[in-house]
Amino acid sequence: MTIAIIADSHLGGPGGDAEPLVRQIYEVADRGCERLILLGDIFHVWVAQKRFETPEVAAVMAAVAAVRERGVRVEYVEGNRDFFVATGPYAGCFDRVALEVEFEAEGRRYLAVHGDGLNDRDHAYRFWRWLSKSLPVRLAMRLVPTRLAQRLVQSTEARLARTNFKHKSRVPEAVLRAYGERRLAEGYDGLLLGHFHEPHRWSVAGGEVRLLNAWFRGREVEYFGRSQKAG
Repeated sequence: MTIAIIADSHLGGPGGDAEPLVRQIYEVADRGCERLILLGDIFHVWVAQKRFETPEVAAVMAAVAAVRERGVRVEYVEGNRDFFVATGPYAGCFDRVALEVEFEAEGRRYLAVHGDGLNDRDHAYRFWRWLSKSLPVRLAMRLVPTRLAQRLVQSTEARLARTNFKHKSRVPEAVLRAYGERRLAEGYDGLLLGHFHEPHRWSVAGGEVRLLNAWFRGREVEYFGRSQKAG
């Protein structure tokens, strides 16, 4: 099986508009890939309710629908800037919405996780993450007037921008190594993470931990397995 992964495009923010990414999503199908994994934070902030739909969301959802019709399985891994994807009206746009996915390519077994919240000692962030994605907040976002809801989204983006669980200037290597060794012990050969925006690789007990480059930095799609180039 050939798998394509896109992580941290942050469309509507540093990733710009959707057109370049949409072209690459179509190219995934053109190359004969059977599976596309969107590894979180595809949009700069995505509150997955229709009244917050942006041109970027509409364009990407149209491309996802088109490649699914061509037989590509599309899965979404929720990131720290994604809210209520699995429980909202966009859930049906994907074959699966999850916090992590696994796959096998060329005889190696991989686990793909967005990458936020791996430090179990970061209690402040873990609580905020739980609260911001909780059922009461989801219900409130449905019920409050649109202008107030939009202000709440803007304040959420501001909080994300100034908290220490955003992209860190120093990658927490020790935390990632420890998490990687723990997850690789479950039978995986490689752990793939987004969130930190810069590419890194570490060999650890049991295999390899790899941070994927953010799409908004290099506009790269990561391919695993063999694929046929378009044309």
